[in-house]
Amino acid sequence: MIYLDNNATTRILDEVWDTMTPYFIQNYANASSVYHQMGREANAAIQLARGQIAEVLNCSPKELFFNSGATESINTVICGIFDKYQSKGNHIITVSTEHKAVLSCCEQLTKKGAQITYLPVDAQGMINIDDLKNAMSAQTILVCIMAANNETGVCTSLAQIATICTEKDILFFCDATQAVGKIDIDLQKIPIDLLCLSAHKLHGPKGIGALYIRRKSKPIQITPLIVGGGQEGGFRGGTYNVPAIVGFGKAMSLIKPTSYNTVERNRNLLEEILSAIPEIIIHGKNVPRLPNTSYISFKHILASEIMTTCPALALSSGSACVTGSREPSHVLMAMGISKEDALSAIRFSLSIFTTQEDIIRCAQLITEAVRKIRDQSPIWQLFKAGLID
Repeated sequence: MIYLDNNATTRILDEVWDTMTPYFIQNYANASSVYHQMGREANAAIQLARGQIAEVLNCSPKELFFNSGATESINTVICGIFDKYQSKGNHIITVSTEHKAVLSCCEQLTKKGAQITYLPVDAQGMINIDDLKNAMSAQTILVCIMAANNETGVCTSLAQIATICTEKDILFFCDATQAVGKIDIDLQKIPIDLLCLSAHKLHGPKGIGALYIRRKSKPIQITPLIVGGGQEGGFRGGTYNVPAIVGFGKAMSLIKPTSYNTVERNRNLLEEILSAIPEIIIHGKNVPRLPNTSYISFKHILASEIMTTCPALALSSGSACVTGSREPSHVLMAMGISKEDALSAIRFSLSIFTTQEDIIRCAQLITEAVRKIRDQSPIWQLFKAGLID
């Protein structure tokens, strides 16, 4: 099978696995058991990983807190900030194309009195910075905007947004889950207040992530989502997942934006070949995108039909977090794409393991599948006859 669903999850690197295995079998101690050598060694391995991640993000290790992944971080930040800052205000600004974890949290908080502004996007999936400025008020406590969209790969102007939020004294939270490792994010140069990431998006293990909280003269206040034995300075309770944390750190040390130069060339080759198919839409093609992501609508065909016809390809029709949903992508709908075209969209997400041969074979299979399905489609015949748009 040719795996092109890397925005859902990635294959773990061999070097990462080799780094993790001793902490399953040889040194399996609880990292909080610091009164014996095995426990201290496990704790030291965690601190090493924390330092590896901090080095890539250019932040202090003390600003990083381990958890189960980006969804936990999103819930922690949005709910925790709202809880702590209600004396200042109850207004949160986000974007209509954010991850479902963000949108679901915001929806839940409206029941507790939160006022949520969902910024619109244009046809390429970009927000208008003036819309962000105009939405801000004295009641705004948080701006929540992702670094790169998980479906389209469209990238956000992080530095510009972070600067505006700093000037307005409003906290800026960035879901950088898809972006870290693929594009440069330097937290000394970009004044993001809070940022989250997950290891499994960058060839690390599943079930481990980190939340960055900038250290400021006036500390950022967040109510913990999970309390327990005082791990992570009392901010996130629970026994440390030492093997996963070690793997996370190793993956971060290995995956760099330069790793994706070949990936981007392969992505561009895929789009070049598939562009020979009539009536397709490459979403976000004309704006900055992640180097590995291509989201394409094949008009007048259901994406599910194409994917069923191509069992040798591992693809998706959008976010893995809404698997089984028959609704069109909320991202594409927010971009003004019709429901029919949204339901015809397939996300191709490549990795450093994707070869040029994989891309050529994928393009052949997709081209053959589209031709076969359209040849048998009454809707396509009506389109060709000029009877429908």
